[in-house]
Amino acid sequence: MTDLLVRPTSESARQRLVKGALRSREIAVFVILVALIAVATVRSPNFLVGSDGWRDLLVTPSILLLLAIGQTVVIITRNVDLSVGSTVGLTAYLVGRLFVDQPGIPIVVVALIGMLFGAALGLVNGVLVAFGRVPALVVTLGTMYIYRGVFLEWAGSDRINAGDMPSGFLRLGTEQFLTIPVLTLVALVMLVIVGYCLRSLRWGRELYAIGSDPAAARLYGLPVTRRVLGAFVICGALAGLAGVFYAARYGTVSSGAGRNLELEAVAAAVIGGVAIFGGSGTVWGAAIGAFLLVTIDRVLPILGIPDFWQRAVVGGLIIGAVALDRVLSLRRERQLRQARDDARSGS
Repeated sequence: MTDLLVRPTSESARQRLVKGALRSREIAVFVILVALIAVATVRSPNFLVGSDGWRDLLVTPSILLLLAIGQTVVIITRNVDLSVGSTVGLTAYLVGRLFVDQPGIPIVVVALIGMLFGAALGLVNGVLVAFGRVPALVVTLGTMYIYRGVFLEWAGSDRINAGDMPSGFLRLGTEQFLTIPVLTLVALVMLVIVGYCLRSLRWGRELYAIGSDPAAARLYGLPVTRRVLGAFVICGALAGLAGVFYAARYGTVSSGAGRNLELEAVAAAVIGGVAIFGGSGTVWGAAIGAFLLVTIDRVLPILGIPDFWQRAVVGGLIIGAVALDRVLSLRRERQLRQARDDARSGS
């Protein structure tokens, strides 16, 4: 009798687990990513076989991964940061100039300066959005051009070459630990830290509450201004670290560094399940979205798909993700209304 009573409960729990997994955007995107890698490996065995293929698969998305993490923190609050690409380029050039102008400067110090510089640029965005109450789209679009203009004026036709930077720093772009690139490991550490903070710390949960309903969050007494400001600072700091990664990965920095990365960062977050309307999504999904975008760029040429359709596939994924978020949001609203109506009729 006891077994008969327990078994249906366990089966229903398993069913709920399976249904939850099937509804998970992160799992769906991960399945697509694995399928792409499998198809590319079958079509071209060198895609994954060998140290170069494996390393490129992991290290190439590391820069976009950092940007997607930071973008997720901002988008959760119902904002967006379009200046991260310019921040990456400006920080990468700063890193190169530090090595040129200050020979012998420790690499760790340069990395910290890069993050602080990015955080300062993010602080500018945060002040204008949080205190000025200016829409983030307008603010960060403006700072995107301002930062890029400063970069162009500063760099001009100058170019930082690999010979201008120490070999120890450049080795970070190729160095591996247990077959995993160092840059990827650092990016994954940042992913775990931010993911834990968003899920387990109070300020992380408050970011979700602010994105779900900013007006209600203010009425409830949440520090909306301070949290939004902090979100932009975190995003800027991660973009600054991405600039350090850029210099180490490519070894050269010109005035075009970081161009269009802001769009890819937003796309990675949205495709990974971060609702563009704010209030939901995870950095884990954004990370998978970053890997998916970079993998698409590598896989589709192997499959012989023209460049136009490569861009169209990414665009279709973005539109589909936003449409799905809207459909799910409307469905949740209907369910809440139905639950309220049932409660009133029952009382």
